[in-house]
Amino acid sequence: MNNFINKSMMDIFSILSKEIKDIEIGEELAFQIEEKDVDYKVWVDLSHILYSKMLTPIVENDMLTMRFKKLNTNESFHKDDSTVESKYGSSSTFATIDKNNQPAFLVHYLKALENVKVDTRIRILNLGVNSGEEFEVLKKYSKNFENLELVGIDYCSSAIEEAKKNFDDENISFLVGDINNLKTLNLGTFDLIISIGTLQSTNLDFNKVFMNIVQNYLKPDGAMILGFPNCRWIDGEMIYGGMVKNYNFSELSLLFKDVIYCKKYLQQKKFRVTITGKDYIFLTATSIRK
Repeated sequence: MNNFINKSMMDIFSILSKEIKDIEIGEELAFQIEEKDVDYKVWVDLSHILYSKMLTPIVENDMLTMRFKKLNTNESFHKDDSTVESKYGSSSTFATIDKNNQPAFLVHYLKALENVKVDTRIRILNLGVNSGEEFEVLKKYSKNFENLELVGIDYCSSAIEEAKKNFDDENISFLVGDINNLKTLNLGTFDLIISIGTLQSTNLDFNKVFMNIVQNYLKPDGAMILGFPNCRWIDGEMIYGGMVKNYNFSELSLLFKDVIYCKKYLQQKKFRVTITGKDYIFLTATSIRK
């Protein structure tokens, strides 16, 4: 077992990055540091960079035995390109993800709901609702929930069936629909439109779909909350940094391009726009029309 007393982080990273490659998926890599030097955030960050999960340290005298469990990088819905049901359905890996249990998502989403004054937004549309996690937060957070009218749309039928099981509220409707062809659903317009991690899907023409949503489904004095994933879900862990095709590392150009496009477009339509977050980038827009 390595002892990292008086070792620099550069040395520690160099040693661990080599050693973790040599162990099997699910195995633990243990090393010791002095308890007085511990900053848990540093070690959690390091574990994720090394595609591992930090387990509870073992305390003995003045030393900590740190343990990293190697993740299975193939256990990720991002790598499933077969069918919508396989990737996002009720029996998929994606269905086991709980974003609401992740402060890096939840805190920024709650702030976005606060910024749009959600209790004043009567008709609310969620595009890519899946099993309804965003509505779950809204239900707990809103002081005016019973007076809201919520509509959730997803292309995946089993996810919509799961959402219907999760909510028996009369003011929530769940529909199976294609965001590319929303006009078939006769939705009307909304005071607030929410979409988390959906509009950048490979089967959507991002710019075209986004403009259609703003022009035809958002009220002139309405608001939007868009969530852009800057993370990957690997073996149950939310790992910082999005990944695009043809790169073996996190590359953020596409994320920045889409976020800035939405910001500029909404500003032209007389919306005030803020961009917040880390693992999820939240774009929040509110109308400044008089």
